[in-house]
Amino acid sequence: MGSLHRIAVLCGLTVVLATSAAQAEDWKVKKDEDGIKISLSEVAGSDYKAYQGVTLMKTTIAKLRALQDDVSGACAWIHECKTQKLLKHEGNQSWTYTQFNTPWPVTPRDSVLHVTTIEGADGSLTRKLEGVPKYLPEEKGFVRVAKVDGFWKFVPKGDQIEVTYQVHTEPGGSVPSLVANKFVVDAPFNTLKALKERAEK
Repeated sequence: MGSLHRIAVLCGLTVVLATSAAQAEDWKVKKDEDGIKISLSEVAGSDYKAYQGVTLMKTTIAKLRALQDDVSGACAWIHECKTQKLLKHEGNQSWTYTQFNTPWPVTPRDSVLHVTTIEGADGSLTRKLEGVPKYLPEEKGFVRVAKVDGFWKFVPKGDQIEVTYQVHTEPGGSVPSLVANKFVVDAPFNTLKALKERAEK
């Protein structure tokens, strides 16, 4: 029964990942620089585009995992991260709180994420990211990000790791389209570039 339950859970997670990916399918490359490819896609019913960043890193999954598990330290390589902390950790799940810097005149944002880690039979590692805005009371001076739906995926490719970072957010409040359109390219590019520098050291 145990193995049947595990298969059911894995199938369920596959469906969840496929569903979130299905919301954004028509990817258009917007930036391809320093070995990092950034693509954007429209998401039905949303004013904000989903972003996807893909790159190869000469590192190990263990090192990438360690860099992400250091939640407060990870703020140093996440784009416009002001501060980040781990709220709770339970088995393969964790809950994190992050505050972000935003350009004037946009009010700073914060987000609460539920992160589920899935280890693949092929040695891959997937981290599903789900916004849980009601998990914590709102902080004064910040607008809570209303929705986050995405994932990190690390897949071994010979002596390298293919890293995919895909997210769609509803930032909450009002964000000028110029700022939003810049963010969806800068966030994955700068995050992956800074992570790569640390992972390949």
